[in-house]
Amino acid sequence: QVQLVESGGGLVRPGGSLRLSCSASGSIFSFYAMGWYRQAPGKQREMVATITSGSDTNYADSVKDRFTISRDNAKNTVYLQMNSLKPEDTAVYYCNAVRYSDWYWGQGTQVTVSS
Repeated sequence: QVQLVESGGGLVRPGGSLRLSCSASGSIFSFYAMGWYRQAPGKQREMVATITSGSDTNYADSVKDRFTISRDNAKNTVYLQMNSLKPEDTAVYYCNAVRYSDWYWGQGTQVTVSS
């Protein structure tokens, strides 16, 4: 069992930056692939970025070259650095942990990009 708690969301102007954090507890963090997903109003949840236990990364085309996912296994934390934010990045961002067939989700943190 893994518990995930996101933080770092908020209101930011277009072109601005935010860094999301996801703190994990309850299991061996380094064993898990981690990811960030987002869900905008009226839309399905979509993958934003993932990072494997070996730190291989994958990004949605819409965020490539703007967002960076990273992990600190010593702190049981995964980060999402978001730069050059756009209004279409507005969504609830969810942290995700996966190992084999076990998926875990955080409660989400709101990111709003607006002038």
